[in-house]
Amino acid sequence: MRKFIHNNSLSIVFFLLFVVTLSGQIFTGIVEYNKEQQEEGQPTVTLSKYLTSGHFLESTFENWESEFLQMAFFVVFTIWLYQKGSSESKKFEEGEEVDREPDPRREGAPWPVRRGGWVLAVYKHSLTIALLLLFLISFMLHLYGSYKDENEQLAQKVLPLWTFGRYIGSTRFWFESFQNWQSEFLSVFAIIVLSIYLRQKGSSQSKPVDTPYSETEE
Repeated sequence: MRKFIHNNSLSIVFFLLFVVTLSGQIFTGIVEYNKEQQEEGQPTVTLSKYLTSGHFLESTFENWESEFLQMAFFVVFTIWLYQKGSSESKKFEEGEEVDREPDPRREGAPWPVRRGGWVLAVYKHSLTIALLLLFLISFMLHLYGSYKDENEQLAQKVLPLWTFGRYIGSTRFWFESFQNWQSEFLSVFAIIVLSIYLRQKGSSQSKPVDTPYSETEE
C-alpha cells in the first residue's frame, strides 16, 4: 500500500483535493440556494433535489468545461507552436522523443501500439480525443443546467419559459462560458511566460534553477 501511494501520490492528492472542494461547493451551494429560495418565498430543497437542480449543474459543469477545453488546446498547440525559453514548450533545434513514430517492438509497448492499424491511429491522438469528449460532455451538461436554472427562475416568477433552441443563443449562457474560458487561457499564458524567468526547484513544470532564460526545456 505504501508503494502504491508513493507511485501514485500526485494523482491521489489531486483527486482528494477535487473531492474536498466539490464537497465544499455542494455544502455551500445548497445553503446559498435555499437562502435564495426563502428570499423568493419558495420552499427549500433537499440535497438529492439540489444535485439535480439547474443551479448545481450549471455552476459545476461550466467550470469543468473550461478546464477540459484549456487542456485540449494546450495539448494540441504544443505540437506545432513554440515559446523560446519556456519549460512548457518543445525545444527548437532538437528532435523530441514525443515526435518519433511508435515502435511495436519496444518492451512494454501498449497494446494499441502492438496492434497497429486504425487502433494505433486513434491511440496516437487519444489524449486529445478524450479531452475534447470530456469538454463536449461538460459543455452540454453546462448548457442543460444553465437552461434549467433559467427556466426554474422564470417559473417562480410566473414568466414565459425559454425554449432550448432559443436559449442556446442567449447572452447568459455564452457569458457563463466566456468568463471561464478567458480565465483558463490566461492561466496557461501565465505559466508559459513565467516559466521562462521564474523557477521552482524540484518541480517538473520548471526548468532547472541554473538554466538560462533563453534555453527552452520541457
